[in-house]
Amino acid sequence: MARIIGPKCRMCRRSGVKLYLKGTRCDSDKCSLNKRPYAPGQHGNARSRKSEYGLQLREKQKAKWTYGVLERQFRKYVTRAMESKGITSENLYRILESRLDNVIFRSGLAVSRAQARQMARSGLFMINDKVVKTPSHAVQPGDVIKAVDFSKVHLREGFILPDWIGANVKGRYITYDRYPTLEDFNGNYEIQSIIDFYSR
Repeated sequence: MARIIGPKCRMCRRSGVKLYLKGTRCDSDKCSLNKRPYAPGQHGNARSRKSEYGLQLREKQKAKWTYGVLERQFRKYVTRAMESKGITSENLYRILESRLDNVIFRSGLAVSRAQARQMARSGLFMINDKVVKTPSHAVQPGDVIKAVDFSKVHLREGFILPDWIGANVKGRYITYDRYPTLEDFNGNYEIQSIIDFYSR
């Protein structure tokens, strides 16, 4: 399965904001965006996108890099969101947040989405007592997610559990209670700019 490779800190510097692609390193003094708060490359300080197209492109790139999705799959998500009933931006947000690797990350069972993706690919999680090895698997409301071997799970410190995810500490499993809405959105990208980019 295709995945994004290359220096992750370079993506944060290109975006101009922290995308938290490297887990706890992004909150430490080692974060490259703290040391070099400008775009990578020889002319990083001078580069700036001021056109409407450039701003929309940057928002799309930030969302893709945040969730670790390539262009072809991301375009499918946007198309599905446009064809579904309801608010397009909310549909897209729901699709992205319902990915299995993202739910694992949001639940604090991994320090980054990249680690959550690898753990899912390794078959470390079950959905409704069935092992699922597809990181992009769409989790549905009411699904119960549980680790096959909890000793291999790396709990993230200081995380806040979203309202749409429930946790049973005694049973060591999480539940996907409902789909997130735009009121729950706390991302560092603008969803409407992404919709406008693909609506050209």
